[in-house]
Amino acid sequence: MATKCSIPVINLHDFPNQSSKLIAACEEWGCFRLLNHHEVLPATLMSEMKAVVKSLFDSPVEIKRRNVDVIPGSGYMPAPTTTNPFHETLGFYDMTSRRELDNFCSQLDASPHQRETIIRYTGAVHELFVEIGKKLAEGLGVKTDNIGIKNWSYMFKMNKYHFTHESVGLPGINTHTDSGFLTILQDDEAVCGLEVMNKSGDFNSIDPDTLLVNIGDMATVWSNGRFHNVKHRVQCKETKIRVSIVSFLLGPRGVVEPIPELVDDEHPRKYIPTSFEDYRKLRFATKLHAGEALEQLLYTPSSDKK
Repeated sequence: MATKCSIPVINLHDFPNQSSKLIAACEEWGCFRLLNHHEVLPATLMSEMKAVVKSLFDSPVEIKRRNVDVIPGSGYMPAPTTTNPFHETLGFYDMTSRRELDNFCSQLDASPHQRETIIRYTGAVHELFVEIGKKLAEGLGVKTDNIGIKNWSYMFKMNKYHFTHESVGLPGINTHTDSGFLTILQDDEAVCGLEVMNKSGDFNSIDPDTLLVNIGDMATVWSNGRFHNVKHRVQCKETKIRVSIVSFLLGPRGVVEPIPELVDDEHPRKYIPTSFEDYRKLRFATKLHAGEALEQLLYTPSSDKK
């Protein structure tokens, strides 16, 4: 049974005063709400995007099936299936590629208005990712010139949960961590269901509100274990359709390893180098989707000999 909680709220208009609070949120919770993001991502655009998402999901299934994967999990996933009874998705990789965005819109016969809304929305979210990434680096004392977040890889997903009376009390998505670096979630402001796990192992119910940012597995590696990759799930709590819009900053296109500034005698290296693609394959191969796969990346002195 999940309890209600108030997770940290980060005010984008109050930096550098919020810097220590941001780092603490990433270390203790692995997630935070974002306040005053509307200069970059206005409420009107969020509302327009939600309407576009709903209309795309209303498309005939033969059209939605054109939305094929570029990487596993990036395209259309129907519902119901045996492993996925309530959750339907559309999406594309890479979110920052105009070619991939145009291809996605063409697959779904998106109207000019829908296409323009998706372009504006993904551009705004990309700008937010870059801003948040710089603030994380600055809070850790890392030189932002060495990050290059603008050129990292991204994925964009739209979710529709078909909750019925029979599904109340059942999971819409099982407990997991995000495999990438950061996730920005536009939750359904009218339908609750998201729960995050605290470090004590208790689930906390999150009321639909402003944007939620999650720390993923790649950020835990990058921060040398300082950042907490939050476990979360979606529960069916009422007989309604729930829609969410999820943007993923997956990580660098090459090697991911602890930032050198965060490795010293007091904080020895915790993880061996990897890549998002290799780590994604590891999670699928081991069926460890709640952060446990990171244990296979733990650094030991013998790792240098491999």
